[in-house]
Amino acid sequence: MNEVLSVKGLGKSFKNTRVVKNIDFDVHKGEIMAVLGPNGAGKSTTIRSIMGILLPDEGSVTFHNHDQDGVPRHKIGYLPEERGLYKKVKVMDILLYFAELKDYPLDRAKERALEYLKKFDLEGKENVSVDELSKGMGQKVQFIGSVIHEPELLILDEPFSGLDPVSQEVFKQEIKDLAKKGTAILLSSHQMNLVEEMCDRLFLIHRGQKVVYGSMDEVKEQYANFKCTIHGDNDRSMLEKIDQVERVEQKDDISILYLSSDVVVSDWIKQLPSNLDIQELSVDRISLHEIFVDIATDRSLAQEAGVVDAK
Repeated sequence: MNEVLSVKGLGKSFKNTRVVKNIDFDVHKGEIMAVLGPNGAGKSTTIRSIMGILLPDEGSVTFHNHDQDGVPRHKIGYLPEERGLYKKVKVMDILLYFAELKDYPLDRAKERALEYLKKFDLEGKENVSVDELSKGMGQKVQFIGSVIHEPELLILDEPFSGLDPVSQEVFKQEIKDLAKKGTAILLSSHQMNLVEEMCDRLFLIHRGQKVVYGSMDEVKEQYANFKCTIHGDNDRSMLEKIDQVERVEQKDDISILYLSSDVVVSDWIKQLPSNLDIQELSVDRISLHEIFVDIATDRSLAQEAGVVDAK
């Protein structure tokens, strides 16, 4: 697979505080890579180091395995978490300004801007000033500005923030389409359901260090044990005695049984006690959201499984 971005041994400190430590990952052409972590984990520092906004104390950021350190500015697109559009400027003017900053031909930029405005249901808004747009519309304009110059590497920081469900679907499809066309995409989001749906691989950072790195399938295999959800009035102590149940969570008449990694679901269900009150039962794997929470809150999951490392 064609490697577009390679981050090796990245480290950064602010005064006496070590913010990121020995960070390693890569991003390939045509893939969507998630960069995840709780607030303060070091995600923003990592992204800013890739962007060249910050200079790391150690390590390297290389583009297409070239000798020079860093990513050429005209090859990278960036949608920041904190939006920044000039409010009194017309939509088309600001999009052409973004293109000019990347040395992109303005006639082609105008053509692409009109195509995107139509695609994002903003047709006819090219001469409207930014301060007349809703928050969601402004988000769409900022997204267009990040891709108008056809970047090879696109960094999206909380791209779905402020969008209604319909606009989220449009963004999701566009991000997937860009990846299919060969754009390498680095996506940071706290919306784990969207990450799980869209991303090919993920890198999870906690306290400045890598804790999970691999394909979604690798992470699921390593972390995502089965859980059984039972609707019914059942005594917690009885549920905890069931073979291969590692922990039980209860709320009202809903019990969630977290099962051991070696469980064979079809056999396990057969040995459930006959006196259980089962109004409804379902078995599925724990979600990426639950994996994230377990690691971010320092539960035993990360220590038990160790680091998932991509091959």
